[in-house]
Amino acid sequence: MQHSILIVEDDGDIAEGLHYNLKREGFRPFIAESGEKGLRLALDEKARPSLILLDLMLPGMSGLELCRRLRRESLTEKTPIIMLTAKAAEGDKILGLDTGADDYIIKPFSIKEVVARVRAVLRRAETEISPTYSDARLSVDFADMRITCSDRHIKLTRKEFALLEYLIRNSGRVAPRQQLLDNVWGYSYFGDTRTLDVHIRRLRQKLGECGSCIETVVGVGYRFIGHK
Repeated sequence: MQHSILIVEDDGDIAEGLHYNLKREGFRPFIAESGEKGLRLALDEKARPSLILLDLMLPGMSGLELCRRLRRESLTEKTPIIMLTAKAAEGDKILGLDTGADDYIIKPFSIKEVVARVRAVLRRAETEISPTYSDARLSVDFADMRITCSDRHIKLTRKEFALLEYLIRNSGRVAPRQQLLDNVWGYSYFGDTRTLDVHIRRLRQKLGECGSCIETVVGVGYRFIGHK
């Protein structure tokens, strides 16, 4: 499947550079020079983008306002958005993510980084489409928060369920401690990482014989490996 990428960027040189390189990498990119045009293209049912690269400093409708509008529309509420901006302050980054962005890239950036981030966000979005997970022992219904291990129903707290879901959605990949804290507890969590370790221990205990599906990667974090 060839993914279409909507580039909402008013700087012609940056937009053309992204367009050229994304096309070379096998994507189908198209450009909007303003927030208003970006909104029209994003809501076009015949050519909806797989992902949106969104500059924050746009003429007319700002990138933040466009992001809010897109998240309110049923057609684009789940469309991945990566923000592109020269604003590097932590507060700006948190605001962008809280507004609904999936990732945030600081200008100036390398094209290789943008392509890598685009691929990563698309992979994550495709994984998140699945409403359930099941293997030889463990079964999870993400919508109803129902979990069974070898037909035994398991009850988790919301935080424990969010932690398990994140690990499953990133199955096979190592999730560093800070990444887990950022995504489950909130972006740029600065508390004690022992909070995560305590939750992992409790989660494994509640999962019982299915607790072995969460592997510790010493000195890095955790990885979901499932049961064959």
